Amino acid sequence: MSDERVSKRARARILDRVREANQEREPVEHPGTLPDALEPPGPFGDAGRSDPVGAFEDRLRAAGGEVVRLADEAAARKWLEEFAREFESVSVGVGVPDTLQPALPKAQPSEAALGVSVAVGASAQTGSLVLSSKEGRRSQLLPPVHLIWVRAGDVHTTLGDALQACREDLPATLALHSGPSKSADIGQILVTGVHGPGRIIAAVLLGPRP
Repeated sequence: MSDERVSKRARARILDRVREANQEREPVEHPGTLPDALEPPGPFGDAGRSDPVGAFEDRLRAAGGEVVRLADEAAARKWLEEFAREFESVSVGVGVPDTLQPALPKAQPSEAALGVSVAVGASAQTGSLVLSSKEGRRSQLLPPVHLIWVRAGDVHTTLGDALQACREDLPATLALHSGPSKSADIGQILVTGVHGPGRIIAAVLLGPRP
């Protein structure tokens, strides 16, 4: 008997056992809605509900991220012009409007000094920005510095609320960015920027949507 036929028979036996095991399993009760499962405890819940942007800022800064609040898009453009002077090139996510793109030469994500994205939401509970794969994951992960625009109205109290807000237009992947990339794999020495951007800036737009 050939090795291929033996392999097919072994695979068939394994799959048959899986099917039999599934038939004998008891139904599992639904764990409940995501927001209920991730509802934060009292003290944070109160602060997060009254000032989600402030709570988000505190948690992202505690993780090593940077936060800037901007009154409206006019203020954002003025700030961006000054901020962009530090960099020589940029990789921009597909969802970033022209008005929020720095006037820098475009480069491939692996070569760009700066990456710019737009978050689809944020969580005050965890200090996380929710990014869509539709933006382009390479622009979010490869440049050493990552600027992320987020509207104040998209900063939610809990992580569950932030994820629920994305349900109507789910991309292939949602990523949570909660600070600069960190690793302590070697010698338990914390190093930033090994597996992603070493610097992350959340630019919060406080004004209404244009």
